[in-house]
Order: sequence, then C-alpha cells, then structure tokens
Amino acid sequence: MRQIGGLSLEREANVLIIGGGVSGTGLAYNLAKLGVEGIVLLERNYLGSGASGRCGGGARQQWTTEENVKFMKKSIEILERLPQELKFNILFRQSGYLFLARDEEQLNLLKENVRLHRKLGVETRFLDAEEAREIVPVLNTEGILGATYNPKDGVLFPFALVWGYAKAAKRLGAKIYLHTEARGFKIENGRIKSVFTDKGEIKVKEWVVNAAGAYSKELARKAGVELPNKPYRHEIMVTEPLKLFIKPMVVDLSNGLYMTQTSRGEVIGGIGDPEEESSYNLESGHKFLYLFSRAAIRVIPILKEIRLMRQWAGLYDTTPDKNPILGPVDEVENFLQINGYSGHGLMMAPYATQLLAELIAYGKPSESIERFSIRRFREGEIKAEKAVIG
Repeated sequence: MRQIGGLSLEREANVLIIGGGVSGTGLAYNLAKLGVEGIVLLERNYLGSGASGRCGGGARQQWTTEENVKFMKKSIEILERLPQELKFNILFRQSGYLFLARDEEQLNLLKENVRLHRKLGVETRFLDAEEAREIVPVLNTEGILGATYNPKDGVLFPFALVWGYAKAAKRLGAKIYLHTEARGFKIENGRIKSVFTDKGEIKVKEWVVNAAGAYSKELARKAGVELPNKPYRHEIMVTEPLKLFIKPMVVDLSNGLYMTQTSRGEVIGGIGDPEEESSYNLESGHKFLYLFSRAAIRVIPILKEIRLMRQWAGLYDTTPDKNPILGPVDEVENFLQINGYSGHGLMMAPYATQLLAELIAYGKPSESIERFSIRRFREGEIKAEKAVIG
C-alpha cells in the first residue's frame, strides 16, 4: 500500500467511486449501510469541491413531471431523517419554496403542478399575489399573477450533507482518499479491471462508479463511453448577514431567479444566463451581478439597501432532458453512472444514491431507475423537466 497523507492507498476495491461530492459520499454511505465491503472513494480535490459545495442548498418537491415529484418526495423524506441517522446536523430547514408566475403560461404551469402534486400526496398549494405576500411580507406583488408554495420544501448546508455522508461512510468501513485523481482505466473483455490514479493502480473486483459531476463526460470518455452531458457555468452570490426576512426559497419563473436566507442570515441566490455557452469556466463576472441585482430588487425592493459580500460560480452537469443519468452503460459492463443532475444533484442525491446502492448490493433497486438510463436518449421516450432554475 502507498501512504497518502497518513492513509494507505488501497490496491484493490470491490466498488470504486470516483467523485467526492454528494453523490459519491452518499453512495459510499448507502453501500456501507447495506453491508457492502471494499468501498473506495477517490476525490481529486477536497470533499464538496465541485458543484455540491457551490450550490444554493435547495431541496424541493415542486417539479413538473410525475416521476420527479415522486422521486423528490422520497428524497425529502430521507433528508428529514438523515441528521439522526448520520449523527450529523445537515442544517436542513423546511421553510418552503415559493414559485412566482408573471404571465399566463407560467400561471397555467403552476396550476397544473398543483393538480399533479395533490394527486401524488404532495402539499403544494396555489396562492394569489396577496397570499404570497403573507409568506414573504417584503415581497413586491406588482406583476405577479399567482404563486405556489410547499412548506416541506427547504434548504440545507451543502457541505454539511457531504461531510455527514463521508463521516458515516468511514465509520462503516469505507475508504476515502482526497487529492487522488483517477486518470484512466484498464479494460479487458468489456470490463474495467483497474483504475489508474496519480498515486498508483487500484484493481477493481466489481463496480466503478462515475460520480464526477460536470467532469463525468471527460471521465467516461477515458473508458470509451460517450455521455450527452454538457457543463454550464452558473453563478451565485451571498450578502452580509441580516435578520431573517426571507424564510422560503423564492423563485421567479420569468427569469430563473432564486434566493433565500441562510441559517446565518445571508441572502443567497443566483440566476441563469440564457446566453451562457457550455464550458468549464468558473470565473465570476459583472454580467451576473447586473442580471441578479435587477431581478432580485424587482421581487424584493429593500434588497437594494444591502451589501454583497462575495460571488462565485459552479457547473451544472446538464443532460438534454435536464434529468440525471443513473445506472449502467452498454459499452462497459461494470461502469455505473450517477451524474447529469442538471443543477439539482444536492436535492436528488439522497434517493438516487440509495437506489444505486441497492442495485450494487442486491442486483436490483427497490424502485426502477430505467427512466434515468442513458439508453433513453437513443431509444426511449424523453420527458423533459421544465422546472429547472438558476
């Protein structure tokens, strides 16, 4: 074994996970909980250094497809019990999501969502503009035709979820190696036999899992697999800490704005740029500040009086239908995917990692993940998700 920062790099793994974000650490924990041995996780930087540690921390059930609503209902239920299960406070605050509509198309979408959610046992309700202001008293209702609110949606501290998963996985026997990069694969007869890292070779007995987020496409290519994912920069900012006045996550459907306050009182939020091209650019720009400040002040005018403290960027790992890729690929028999969340990995990972762990441990998950198979892009019916924000 080779020593890395006091740890000895395992030379053999039953399951080797590449990526130390919420998907990688969550999968390591769920596998260890099911009794799987020989779990090795590799992260080329620090835990949560990718999209997991750069997001706004939202978790919601308000989606437009039945599949995603049901999926996120399960994920929220997991998040509710995780602090006790992990013995780690993930700072999950269920203060709701408030979606705002400004035209008839958005309004009809929200009304249709409420009908769908109610059918599925999700507590989303429709509000008029004045009822929305009861949820957020500082809300400017001018131009708002209606809103939806779900009290069980919420926000959490992204790093806390990653750290909680990692600590629990290690307690149960998983090995986690930081600053260790997977650089290639040894493939024989359609199976990955070993993974080459910058610290040496690791032989693989069973599975290799691609949980590399926006870099999953590059990693898959090293195994001869082509993913349809594309990386897109999304920026985010945080203000000085203030007394709590925005409890829910507020979302403006007209431009993709989202914002809330953290447990320490900072206003945190972001907005997408429809002109952003696919890239690995992580630099911050002035255009984002212009777009975000105009959109945020229109929704909550008093924000013009507060000070911005910092901004940063992360990458959305985006698929053509804005849904994740989960499960095996045809080209390499033992190469599993858990990526392509299109900006919503933090909230979907709790249930996604449970299902993938069941697939590895039992050969079949408790709920089918076939709809998230990569095969859907060449042979299946694609149901695009419309409620993608940020």
